[in-house]
Amino acid sequence: MFSASKDPLGANLDRIQIVKGWLDKRRQLHEKVYNVAWAAVRVPDEKTGFLRPIGSTVSEEDATYDNSIGDYHLSGIWTDPDFDEGQRSFHYCRVIEIPRPRWTLKDAVFFDIKLPDEVPKVIQDRAYTSPI
Repeated sequence: MFSASKDPLGANLDRIQIVKGWLDKRRQLHEKVYNVAWAAVRVPDEKTGFLRPIGSTVSEEDATYDNSIGDYHLSGIWTDPDFDEGQRSFHYCRVIEIPRPRWTLKDAVFFDIKLPDEVPKVIQDRAYTSPI
């Protein structure tokens, strides 16, 4: 069971992922990401599990965003479809917010300067649980 709510002053939630890590027989570490809950009507790719990003409401002209996409709360129940009781593994939950303006964009708007293309303008904050 998992559940996450947005910060009352922050961005809405895009999706929740469960990250599984495990050791194979050669003691090599592997990782797999499962999208387990998401806002808006989207469908993960059947083969890869990839889930497209929700989109963005960031305005680069004034370094603002709005919470017209995403959701304030996501929750559900998940069972590991690849569970193997003989395999050493761990799981943790990752919650991803919708995009927001990064401080670089806010400064560029405030000081009325153009950012080079390689400077990130948007950020998606994340929250992580402790692994189990």
